[in-house]
Amino acid sequence: MSDAIRSIGQLQSSMQARSLLATQQAGYGQEIGSFKDTLAEAIGDVQGLQDDATDAVDAFLRGEPVELHDVMAAVEEAGLALEMLIEVRNKFVEAYRTVVSMQ
Repeated sequence: MSDAIRSIGQLQSSMQARSLLATQQAGYGQEIGSFKDTLAEAIGDVQGLQDDATDAVDAFLRGEPVELHDVMAAVEEAGLALEMLIEVRNKFVEAYRTVVSMQ
């Protein structure tokens, strides 16, 4: 479980670092990454975690030497990452609706 939490923290830190880097680069006349690119990368990261969890479960079911706690941690990590992505989506939709209602 702590590995899953640590991984989610790393994903969040990675997104914050990209945001900070984009902000710093914008100050030097370089183009910042778009929201679409950042979102696509986050979705790719979550998909990678889902794939890793599926691989771990499949390996466990085939009887390969995989520790059960590693499988459970991978599944929990993927689940938490998906929940976080869904919450980001919900906040984005909420913000969009707020902006639309202002017009």
